Amino acid sequence: MYKIKRDKFYASRGSYSKIYQIKCSFCKTNITKYQKDGPGIIKRMYHDRMFDIECQDVSGKLNCPNCKAMIGVNYIYKPENRLAYRLFAGSISKSIIK
Repeated sequence: MYKIKRDKFYASRGSYSKIYQIKCSFCKTNITKYQKDGPGIIKRMYHDRMFDIECQDVSGKLNCPNCKAMIGVNYIYKPENRLAYRLFAGSISKSIIK
């Protein structure tokens, strides 16, 4: 079981979170489990919200471990000064973990 992180970012988004299983949309390989705070789509994945990451790359890219498709790139989200992966449109699929 994964424990939801309750910090200032969680509170600023209405104290609403879900944990998702993130998969590669091309080959359906598991990438990571991710805590999404607040409603809406996943545009970026913050490093401190990722669990069981399978495919971290030292070059700052997030690639599928199976088909090697590029899923996202590393950057700092300036409004919150947090390290995150900027995801490419259509590169992931998600499902809620109960």
